[in-house]
Amino acid sequence: MTEQQEGSPAPGTGLTTPSTEAVRAKPRHRWLGSVIAVLALAALGALAWNLTHPSAAADGTAGSAPRGPGGGPGGGRGGPATTVGVAAADKADIPIWLDALGTVTPSATVTVRPQVSGVMKQVMFKEGQMVHVGQLLAVIDARPFEMAVMQAEGQRLRDQAQLDNAKLTLDRFRTLLQQDSIARQDVDTQTALVKQLEGTVISDKASEGTARLNLGYTRIVAPVGGRVGLRVVDIGNVVSSGDTNGIAVITQLAPIDVEFSVPQNRVPDIERRTAQGAVLPVTAYDQTRTNELGSGTFSTLNNQVDTQTGTVRAKARFVNAKSTLFPSQFVNVRVLLDSIHDAVVVPVTALRHGSDGDFVYVLQADRTVSLRRVVAGQATADRVAIASGLAVGERVITEGADRLKDGARVQLPGDKPASGAAGARGGASGARGASAPHGASAPWAGRDRAAASDAGDGASRPHRRRASGAAAS
Repeated sequence: MTEQQEGSPAPGTGLTTPSTEAVRAKPRHRWLGSVIAVLALAALGALAWNLTHPSAAADGTAGSAPRGPGGGPGGGRGGPATTVGVAAADKADIPIWLDALGTVTPSATVTVRPQVSGVMKQVMFKEGQMVHVGQLLAVIDARPFEMAVMQAEGQRLRDQAQLDNAKLTLDRFRTLLQQDSIARQDVDTQTALVKQLEGTVISDKASEGTARLNLGYTRIVAPVGGRVGLRVVDIGNVVSSGDTNGIAVITQLAPIDVEFSVPQNRVPDIERRTAQGAVLPVTAYDQTRTNELGSGTFSTLNNQVDTQTGTVRAKARFVNAKSTLFPSQFVNVRVLLDSIHDAVVVPVTALRHGSDGDFVYVLQADRTVSLRRVVAGQATADRVAIASGLAVGERVITEGADRLKDGARVQLPGDKPASGAAGARGGASGARGASAPHGASAPWAGRDRAAASDAGDGASRPHRRRASGAAAS
């Protein structure tokens, strides 16, 4: 029996047996399909990861750039530069203020009461009027007091006549005594009578003066200058010195005082400044602390500490020429205790607070920042004094410092972007163009595709030659 040729039809059947090359190609096709399946699963996993973690994918394109304390890139060395605001340390005077809540109190409040009783005849003031010292306010019916003056004057004149007569009689007695024509006892008796009448005349003069004084009290004048309150009596009312409400209340508005409380731990500072002869300026503001109501000077402290609040009452005197301060008004008081001259100051936003103390970020010449430990001093609303750790002229970070740490790169709002960054963006766009499937615009795209097709054809040619040789045999 002749040997059956490879690839020839089997006897008795119309089928041909597969060749050895075809049998060997089946495991190779299975391995290729497995690789394609694994690659497909990997691609699906990568797609799912990109869809569920977009921020991580974006970070992955930038490499392993470090992050700052704020969570964004640029917080460490080598990361993208962070845009920040800067300010230069300056030399200025820092005032030391003492803030307190005060109450306006008038320097004098007088209830004007009549000194004599009588019928109110005239009222010479209006409610709320500003009056000066000695201004006539009201008039009481003076006729009874005029009669009293006349009576006291008549009594004085009568006693004065008796005194004059007694003095003449005494002179005669003394002449007769020199002639030895009268007894000495009569002279002594006349001398005593003259002294008695002199005392009576003095009493009459006092009574006359009292009557004239009461007559003057019928004209009621202002004892102090200030503002008159609401009127409590009208014309025709009978008034007396025993009236509780009086006829008017005058409140002195200029000058005026402000009372406020000082913490007990600040009392030594005030005592030290006043002992040096310093005049402490005091400013009064309204409740919103925006409108200045007046300026004055510190007057005095109370002599004891309030044990319930731990404060000491203090008083300041204001000129109040414009009447902006009103009695019993609540105001905000600021006392200038002292001033720190030629202090190194920076904006308040530049000072940072950490577990190890205060620090600032100092801008270096190479656009990096350096963490600098400082000792903070007195502060105002927008500036703070640096007692040590910073020199005048050094620039500190005022904005964007929460995203920085020591050695971080920064850029200022006016800086231009670096050329290296632009080149990196250009290279990245070129890489994306090379990986694009439709790169016909690239000059080398056609050559690459031709080379790839030639390689594929060369890889398939041996299979076709072997298959054709097998068929020929």
